[in-house]
Amino acid sequence: MRLSDASVVIRPRTAWEAMDLGVLMAREYRLLLMSSWALVSLPVFALLTALLWDHPSIALFVFWWLKPAFDRLPLYILSKALFGETPSIKQAVRHWPRLLKSQLLLSLTWRRLSLSRSFVLPVSQLEGLGGQARQQRLGVLLQRNAGAARWLTIIGVHLEIGLWFGCMAMFYLFIPDQVESDWDWQRLALAAGSDWLWLEHLTHAFYALILVFWEPIYIACGFSLYLNRRTVLEAWDLELVFRRLRQRLSSVAPLLLLVVGLMLIHASPQVMADDSNARTQLSTQAASQSVKTVLEQPPFKNPETVTRYRFGDEKPAAKNKAHGDGKLPAWLQSLLDSLNSNTFKHVGQGLEILLWSLVIGLLALLVWRYRDWLRAFVGRRPQRSPKIVKPAPAQLFGLELGIETLPEDIASTAEQLWPTQPREALGLLYRGLLSRLLHDYHLPLKSADTEGQVLERVHQLQQPHLLAFSDELTRHWQNLAYGHLLPPVSAQQKLCSDWRALFRSGAAQ
Repeated sequence: MRLSDASVVIRPRTAWEAMDLGVLMAREYRLLLMSSWALVSLPVFALLTALLWDHPSIALFVFWWLKPAFDRLPLYILSKALFGETPSIKQAVRHWPRLLKSQLLLSLTWRRLSLSRSFVLPVSQLEGLGGQARQQRLGVLLQRNAGAARWLTIIGVHLEIGLWFGCMAMFYLFIPDQVESDWDWQRLALAAGSDWLWLEHLTHAFYALILVFWEPIYIACGFSLYLNRRTVLEAWDLELVFRRLRQRLSSVAPLLLLVVGLMLIHASPQVMADDSNARTQLSTQAASQSVKTVLEQPPFKNPETVTRYRFGDEKPAAKNKAHGDGKLPAWLQSLLDSLNSNTFKHVGQGLEILLWSLVIGLLALLVWRYRDWLRAFVGRRPQRSPKIVKPAPAQLFGLELGIETLPEDIASTAEQLWPTQPREALGLLYRGLLSRLLHDYHLPLKSADTEGQVLERVHQLQQPHLLAFSDELTRHWQNLAYGHLLPPVSAQQKLCSDWRALFRSGAAQ
């Protein structure tokens, strides 16, 4: 490679500045990177989806595990584009199978979960190193920027998850209200059949599309970290400076050599004299410094640090002689010597352990002595106020829910009202349902609850027949209340029959 042909400025950068350079490189070649990634990854995702249609999670896991195989293509494109040899989409996709021949199995096994995967991938793919040579190379590269490479992977994982959830939320927001009202998300999540597998595969397709956008950026940031590390290790910036300097001086080199030669001819006698004097002075100074260095080392000088106890200032010996001969009594000198001995140090450590044991024992004795008082003090708990049971609401949606306001046989009364007063008939069935949920099933309904919140509370009862009837009756009630759409005759008869089958005993089943 020729550093002078690089499309970016070669200079040492901080780790985060290098990753910012990777983002700029990915933005510069975004169409090529994203198109090539989509052409090689999306067909694999479609094939896995078709083969593992009944196991969507396994299909997504296999696709996620194969990411290192796809990562080699954007690294190849960036390495070529960096030195002005940008390939086309067709050339890049055709070259991709050749990139899989080198250490692919290792990349998909124990190297798969490496947090520095994007940073060390160029060592295997671009430098072609393996085995012990690769480990030695990584030992040098990972001394710096390894933490930034790991943080890049961690941030990338969170970004992928965030974008994935965002796509699913956007998909949900674009669902029409009429379709959304017929969807039961809890029932979809718990569905055991294969009718709703397409929805799970659709959410997985969002993840595949997110990788088309993010994974080339991730590889570009790791590649820029790798380039930055090599720039620091191999001084690429200095090499470029010297190359430019050589190009500038190549035209004036003969003239420069002639001028230097003439200057050396005139200055040679004086230079030789000065050089002789300088050598003599230098040799004298070096010899003096060498002698001083030898005298400061053993066996000529043996510095030793001694720690001992003393009284007052022992330096002025004349002052001590004024009061005597300056010598301490024999018994005091013996005591001071014993204090400086190792035996006294062990005795002092033993006394320290004994004192701490006495303190801990005294604290334990105090706790035991006043244990009843501590138990009474610590065991106090604030008395909880008795839970106030809120009365059941008398109305919901403007409908009376009292038992005394409903006829004994609600289904028969509704059948009599259907021909002349269909709205009152449907309202009677819905009022009866709410009353049964409130008084028989003891659902904690509130006066501010909506129809959807009532259905969510019915979900919690885990009674499929009651849930199906409540869902159907609520849907017809909303169509009539807000859309003025009467239920068909077959639905009218079915609602009354389902009511009798569900509440035939007059109480909760």
